[in-house]
Amino acid sequence: MERRAFLNISGLALGTMLLPPFGRAIAAEELMKPADVKYKKMLADTAMTAATQAGASYCDVRIGRYLNQFLTTRDLNLENITNTESSGAGVRVIANGAYGFAATSDMSPDGVAGAARQAVMIAKANARLQTEPVRLAPVKGVGEVSWATPIKKDWRTVPIKEKADLLIAGNKAGLDGGASFMQSLLFQVNQQKFFASTDGSYIDQDLHRLWVPFFATAVDKKTGKFRSRSGLSTPVGMGYEYLDARKEDKFKAAGGVTTLYRNSYDLVEDARAAGQQAKAKLTAKSVEPGKYDLVLSPEHLWLTIHESVGHPTELDRVLGYEANYAGTSFATLDKWETRKFKYGSELVNIVADKTTPGSLGAVGYDDEGVRCKSWDIIKDGILVNYQATRDQAHIIGEKESHGCSYADNWSSVQFQRMPNVSLKAGSKRLTPDEMIKDVKKGIYIVGDGSFSIDQQRYNFQFGGQLFYEIKDGKITQPLEDVAYQSNTQEFWNACSALCDERDWRMGGSFFDGKGQPPQVSIVSHGSSTARFNGINVINTARKIG
Repeated sequence: MERRAFLNISGLALGTMLLPPFGRAIAAEELMKPADVKYKKMLADTAMTAATQAGASYCDVRIGRYLNQFLTTRDLNLENITNTESSGAGVRVIANGAYGFAATSDMSPDGVAGAARQAVMIAKANARLQTEPVRLAPVKGVGEVSWATPIKKDWRTVPIKEKADLLIAGNKAGLDGGASFMQSLLFQVNQQKFFASTDGSYIDQDLHRLWVPFFATAVDKKTGKFRSRSGLSTPVGMGYEYLDARKEDKFKAAGGVTTLYRNSYDLVEDARAAGQQAKAKLTAKSVEPGKYDLVLSPEHLWLTIHESVGHPTELDRVLGYEANYAGTSFATLDKWETRKFKYGSELVNIVADKTTPGSLGAVGYDDEGVRCKSWDIIKDGILVNYQATRDQAHIIGEKESHGCSYADNWSSVQFQRMPNVSLKAGSKRLTPDEMIKDVKKGIYIVGDGSFSIDQQRYNFQFGGQLFYEIKDGKITQPLEDVAYQSNTQEFWNACSALCDERDWRMGGSFFDGKGQPPQVSIVSHGSSTARFNGINVINTARKIG
């Protein structure tokens, strides 16, 4: 699947497209059947014993049960409900200084022992071609521990009818607001992950995630012109309580142009606004190309962070070990070694973490058994670090892994994946409306849209969902056909103002692609509203004749 399809999903094809990798279809009541931790520990011990007896110097075992429920709707109709389950074990070893990996769906002692021996055979074969042995940063075994996503309402216990009624109510609100067509989806994920290693760890984790995207499309029947507006919800590491909208989580975007949300979400209200705004786009003024000061909401900026900071600071891309889906990186080691490379202005502080509550990347331990943490990537505008796993840490002089190893399934080998990568809020009190007062000629952008970026993550173009003209400190009118172009270093050095922590919130991707064979991961990116001065804006309208 193309990486762009993971990030810019549209239409009901999404539900069909994503189902095969997620396992077999099951009845809804099977979602609640628990897996026995003692049995998983016994299987892990069996696999580790088999691996060491076959010659492995290290072994880790991941036993997973992955549960998913997808609902898809179109207009006032429920089109599909799917429950899936996938379970099995993946065994990774080091033998003769090389990695080997094997997986099995046979959850018996003989099954996992066979996978362990196969992994050792693969490692020994790999060692014949390997010039340097794998070096793992040390990890202290934590014994038997557990971690769970802090949820208030388990999506598995919510009646399907209640979920379907909510989606259809959102669709109806969008149609009433002016949309010609509405599509909405609900993705719900529970990952039951058990990790064990010869370092002495037995880690049981229960992870929950949820996302409710929708797409409102308005059509001018006379001209055939159409415009759309996607939902502004955030994919979250939370329970179904995210959809129990709370008044304290609602607030108006700058200039009151639309309602936004922090820790919960009102699907119906957002869908109604989307219908109105999709219709308004049909008659919105087409942007005049030129240089503008951009005021970017977190609902938009998360994707720019993801593409221009998240991917280029993945150490495997920096080293040229990985190029699939997102290319390599311009942020090479020589730039990091000097501690002088100005990635952005002094206001730009980018932090990587896997601990932020409610984020997609929040877990207790990564898929190498490393306790998760946060660390600086860009500090006061200077590139100071990357994202590294156990076998990468020594390359950049780190004594321990950053805890950002991940596999999307028990049958996939774990490797370096992006943690949450976020822009810190400004230290001075500043609201979006106050920020706009200083803008003479600008554009305010809400929501993510299309994007294009080169193979070194340097030259790029980004669109959005909603665009508003800023003139002499005021939002004046909606705009259409807007995209901005820049390069990563120029763009982040143009950052001239950041709203404070009261405005900080997250966006993110439920399906970020990487690797070959391809894997998908989840990641959140937080920021407050930010201003970037003098950015080139183009008109994307197609001119015919």
